Formats: sequence, structure tokens, C-alpha cells
Amino acid sequence: MKHFTTVAALACAFSLPLGTALAAEDSLTIFDWAGYEDPEFFTAYTAKHDTPPTFAFFGDEEEAFQKLRSGFRADVAHPCSQSVPKWIEAGLLDPLDTSRIPRWAELEASFRDIPAFQKDGKPYFVPVDWGNTAVTYHTDHLSDGDVTSLQSFADPKHAGRISIGDNVDDAYALGFLATGVKDWSQATDAQFQAASAFLRQVHSNVRTYWADGASLAQLMQSGEVYLSWAWNETYSTMTYEGHPIAMKRDTTEGASSWVCGYVKLANAPGSEDKFYDFINAWLEPKTADYLVSAWGYGHGNAAAMAEMNTEDLAAMGLDSTDKLRANTLWQSPVPVTLREKMIAEFELIKAGF
Repeated sequence: MKHFTTVAALACAFSLPLGTALAAEDSLTIFDWAGYEDPEFFTAYTAKHDTPPTFAFFGDEEEAFQKLRSGFRADVAHPCSQSVPKWIEAGLLDPLDTSRIPRWAELEASFRDIPAFQKDGKPYFVPVDWGNTAVTYHTDHLSDGDVTSLQSFADPKHAGRISIGDNVDDAYALGFLATGVKDWSQATDAQFQAASAFLRQVHSNVRTYWADGASLAQLMQSGEVYLSWAWNETYSTMTYEGHPIAMKRDTTEGASSWVCGYVKLANAPGSEDKFYDFINAWLEPKTADYLVSAWGYGHGNAAAMAEMNTEDLAAMGLDSTDKLRANTLWQSPVPVTLREKMIAEFELIKAGF
């Protein structure tokens, strides 16, 4: 998911008319988060077809949903768990033929078999990447004792030194966790209002809402921002580069986790054979190794993950214990009415209302 490049890149991605069919019948177009065009993710596909697929990019899933409903055509898209049921019900997706995905049984069952990703007994979602959103901080400015609670984000002493993602799901994961909710799929209106109120408190401390990992890294490297609500990528890449950054998933209230994956778009203009070649390339152990080592995210292929060094996984924040799982808000699909309220309210909060 959860990886962006520049705003300019996103703007270029939609210089084409929305109704344009980007793929010929023998080609493949991927509608994705910017950055996932990295050729190391689908080396087996390129080796077989000599050329990579075509990519078009979206900035967030609601934008992607609206563009697809407006007639934009592609073959494959990369939503995260919260959006999948809405996309299924809107008729945007076709079911998967799992007989054409040899590694289907190797996928993490707790992601693969979620009922919300199925309709009429047929699966619609291939989980490929997962990770955490958690407290990430600059250790030259803060210590572990300064960030034991998510309430730190609302502490006035950190005003102007905080950044959270410009992402409704991650923002409300923070808001719900900070106000005592671990399962947002069962959230009441009162709990939603409490989470929103907390995010309004945080807003008064926010220097900027980060939209891409590179800009957040720059802010944290300089110390301009020393406390963020961020993905594994920030911690993994910055520590690899030698910056004094730490990630804390065991705050009093916990952290959040998410999973994203690929779906088969309905009325796809390109090659169905190439769709399955692309998916199967993504599920190779080689791809899993690269996703973990270079990006710091977990892979949906549980069998491949099980072969990796547990200490290395722990160093990137990809380990899991009963205690961590019990204190985690899993970004599961939420009722459509709640998600629509979250989207609308987050826009008001960012605007200062």
C-alpha cells in the first residue's frame, strides 16, 4: 500500500482521459500506489513477457474508487482491506480463479479467508503486503519514556513537531486506539465522535500531514518533525541509512496493522493470462524477500515469511506476539456508513473545523 512518490508523479498519472482504455487486449495495466512499479516485485512476469506491465497511479483509495466508477479502465488494482467490500458491491471487481494461482494455499489464511473479501463463495482479493502504523520518533529529541502513550500526539509541548499521514484509515486508527477502541468495525457513533475529537486535538500540534515516505523521512531526518504516526517503511529505511529513528508498537494503547492486495478489475481491457502471471510473480518467495528487506513490509505469502530469519523480522517491526496482537487495531473492513463518515470528518479536521 502504503508507499507514495511525488505529487507530480500522481498528477502525470492522470493526464490521460478517464475513459481511455490504457491496455490493449494483449497488455496489462496496473492501477496502483506510486512506487509499486518497482520491477523487483514482478521479475518473473517481465522475464516471461520481456516487458513490464503499464502502470497508472492513485493517491488514495477513495480517489481510485471514484475514478474507476467514472470509467477509468485498467486490469489490476491495489486496494487495502477496508475498501475491498465497497469495491465488490459497486461491481468494480471480478472473482478470482484460484486454480490459476498455484501459491494460493501459501497465503496467510487470516488475510486470505476474510468473509468480507468474498461474495457468493468466491474470493476477490489477493493479500500481498501488510504492515503496521505506529509511533515513530527521532531518538535525538525523544526517548522511549516520552512516547509510552498515544496521548503524546495531543500533548501541547509537541506542537509543530508532529506529523501523521494524510490517510483517513491510519488517522482514525490513531483516533480510535487513543480513545480505547481496538475493534473499529463495532464502533458506536459516540466512539466515532470521541476519536474525531482526539484527532482535532492532534491537528493543533501537526506541522504537516505527510503524503509520502520520502517527505516524512526528510522532516524526521532534520528533526523538524520528531514524532510521527508512520508505517514500517519509515523506520526500516531510515534506520538502514543510519538515522536515529525508533518505532514503538507497544504503547499503552497499542498500534495498528493493515493489509493490502491485488484485485481483478471488472471489464478489464487487457490480458487475463497476464493478470495471473503478474499475481503469481508477486507471490514468489523472491518477491517476498525483496518486499521485506527493501521496503520493510510483510508479505502475504506466509510460507515464504516463515522461512525468513525471525530476528531480522523483529528488527523491522514485523514480528508478532500475543501481547502485540491483543493491543492492535486491525484495519478490517468497516460498515460503509462509518467509512463515509470517517472520510468526510477527516477532511473537516484537516481544514481546521
